[in-house]
Amino acid sequence: MDIEEEIRSLQLDSAEDNNGVSNPEDVKPEEVEVQKPDKMEEDSKDEVCRDSLPVENVPKVKEKEVAATEDVEAEMEINKKRHLNVVFIGHVDAGKSTTGGQILFLSGQVDDRTIQKYEKEAKDKSRESWYMAYIMDTNEEERVKGKTVEVGRAHFETETTRFTILDAPGHKSYVPNMISGASQADIGVLVISARKGEFETGYERGGQTREHVQLAKTLGVSKLLVVVNKMDDPTVNWSKERYDEIEGKMIPFLRSSGYNVKKDVQFLPISGLVGLNLNKRLDKNICPWWNGSCLFEVLDSVQVPLRDPKGPFRMPIIDKFKDMGTVVMGKVESGSICEGDSMVVMPNKVSVKVIGIYCDEDKVRCAGPGENLRVRLSGIEEEDILSGFVLSSVAKPIAAVTEFVSQLQILELLDNAIFTAGYKAVLHIHSVVEECEIVELLQQIDPKTKKPLKKKVLFVKNGAVVVCRVQVNSMICIEKFSDFPQLGRFTLRTEGKTVAVGKVTDLVTSA
Repeated sequence: MDIEEEIRSLQLDSAEDNNGVSNPEDVKPEEVEVQKPDKMEEDSKDEVCRDSLPVENVPKVKEKEVAATEDVEAEMEINKKRHLNVVFIGHVDAGKSTTGGQILFLSGQVDDRTIQKYEKEAKDKSRESWYMAYIMDTNEEERVKGKTVEVGRAHFETETTRFTILDAPGHKSYVPNMISGASQADIGVLVISARKGEFETGYERGGQTREHVQLAKTLGVSKLLVVVNKMDDPTVNWSKERYDEIEGKMIPFLRSSGYNVKKDVQFLPISGLVGLNLNKRLDKNICPWWNGSCLFEVLDSVQVPLRDPKGPFRMPIIDKFKDMGTVVMGKVESGSICEGDSMVVMPNKVSVKVIGIYCDEDKVRCAGPGENLRVRLSGIEEEDILSGFVLSSVAKPIAAVTEFVSQLQILELLDNAIFTAGYKAVLHIHSVVEECEIVELLQQIDPKTKKPLKKKVLFVKNGAVVVCRVQVNSMICIEKFSDFPQLGRFTLRTEGKTVAVGKVTDLVTSA
């Protein structure tokens, strides 16, 4: 049976997770890193002195384990704009970094002098058309190779919304980094090149357009904007026929990947390089057939589920570093945090105190769910934290397990591979990257009826849906999908290929 039909029929029970927003290679956790920020912006002298004090001398905002909701709400009144994380995904060379750079320029985050510097640098490297990408691709490896390696991170604002851009790498060698970016996102912007031959390369089997779409859906990116880029290319010249061709091919695939195309997907034509249809609608002289909105308008209008600031605190840690103490980075998936709060780092169960919170480049007193934070902690050393650990509330800490039960959708196994007990792969779940083993197949699910098949299952093939027990070597922090969708979705990868996607249905805790 066609695998796309199987995916469509399962959709990983997407109907129940459409309101969830959240989070996978043969690399160790320490190899999957996002771009580290430069040294944290200098605090004022008063703040430095205060944060340098022993924890017992730090002025206490709250003694409670979880900050009072009214304090968080009062803090949020300072900036009433909603905050959304946007991940740019798509095949290598589709124009993700260039589009992201242009957005920052058009929204006033980058000045003309900086652009002129990047133009000269790109010209010196014989990459004249890459200068906008340099805004997002900040390290030398990326500029020399002309492709994104790490997950770029930047910020911009429209009239109603603050956005964090996550620029995920498109090259298949860096899919784990893309997963790291998508696991933090609320909205996905799928960038597709309209240039002759480039769309086809990304869309064909093995192209990153397909894999990125499937991963984004699995990782909880429930809203997708499909921007057809390079419409100004001489091979396209704003052709409606080319645009319609791409849209016509993408819609069935998006449906098969679990997206409700009418409700959760929007298409629009752009030119990232010259900034057309980004912050202003297209001029009819350039594209007479387009009557829709520009990208900024679409981003402003996207509706994502409201988050609960009263829930138990959960912040998966994606990175850590030293800066007047131990600083951890991550996106708040649930609950709220205030300076002075007591927290626990899981799975090693270390009690910590929050002595500083940074949102974007600003120091804040409190922060709620959905925010990307840098949190300064006392009570733990930087070397005692790994990516995948979770900063958690003391009252209701996240579970730590070495085994769990899951429902898996097999996408496409490697040639001659059999999915059975003993199968090994690399598990990617929120910011966790860990080797795992399938220890038992419990039952096979009919993808059409979604009911268990009665026969005993020993192995399954491509397209199958199976319930199985999964075991990892080290303790990891996860949640049941039904409780926290964003911390219960995962992918399995092996030899550079995504072979299965799934969700955690039960936790196996030790007695």
